[in-house]
Amino acid sequence: MPPTITDVPGILVGHAHDTEALTGCTVVLAPDGAVGAVDVRGGGPGTRETDLLAPTAMVSEVHGIALCGGSAFGLAAATGVVEWLREHGIGYDVRVARVPIVPAAVIFDLTIGRSDRWADAAMGYTACTMATTTVAEGCVGVGIGATVGKMLGPIAAVKSGVGVWSETLADGTVLGALAVCNAFGDVWREGGGIIAGARNLEQGGFADATRLLRTPEVQQAFAGFAANNTTLAIVATNASLDKAMATKLAQMAQDGLARTIRPVHTPLDGDTVFVLSTGQRPAPHLAILGSIAADVLAHAIERCVTETTSIGGLPAARDL
Repeated sequence: MPPTITDVPGILVGHAHDTEALTGCTVVLAPDGAVGAVDVRGGGPGTRETDLLAPTAMVSEVHGIALCGGSAFGLAAATGVVEWLREHGIGYDVRVARVPIVPAAVIFDLTIGRSDRWADAAMGYTACTMATTTVAEGCVGVGIGATVGKMLGPIAAVKSGVGVWSETLADGTVLGALAVCNAFGDVWREGGGIIAGARNLEQGGFADATRLLRTPEVQQAFAGFAANNTTLAIVATNASLDKAMATKLAQMAQDGLARTIRPVHTPLDGDTVFVLSTGQRPAPHLAILGSIAADVLAHAIERCVTETTSIGGLPAARDL
């Protein structure tokens, strides 16, 4: 198994999906609690409980993050995650009960598979029951309906999915990432060419979204494009961070998206990066931590498209 986000002690990952509707849910659990933070850069996000992750908000500890398919409908999956955590006595102690804190974000996957089924509470609950330290990649969980390279429409896209990576520093600090890439733009290999993106259906090969942006035809068509895209990521670390530091880490980790997705952070994407800090060891300088987090996340984004398979009538990068 490759380096993965669960190399951070205390982090578990579970997937659940509908293979007919091609939608799903992936949960990253921190049963012992973790300091949470978020950075939202896309113009079309679909999120739940991200306000409480602000450094000025009272609650600093979260117990899980849900990444869900189904656009706004899919936010219901977080309810199932909350219920599973409640049943296991996990949550923020308010004396009369323990309230699980579960931020969530969604991708738009309604143009692949079926548009009348999406991640729901039952699927979120099931993903929790499947949570383990072994993490599957590709067309699993929230990634089963993910696609990239949609500048020429959904029919010319390439299949994407879930990708993970991690790195352990010399002092024992671990940085892990899990991502689902459902980007409007193309995915590029750092220092190389396009791995997956909008396909030229007539001439073959990739059309190159950065080139298409400069053509009058695409510029005129932009008025008809919808915010149906999003890359979601979770960066976890065993370093001890407060909410302000974790927020800065999320901001720096976003650089990993900018290195691998072109264009990125557009009004048509809901790009969102979460951070979980389990606080098991002293943190290196934040400049070090954030710089390496961006590298780790960039590697996870690449694996979103290299580890997937053809499904839903769309080819995977390995088939092109």
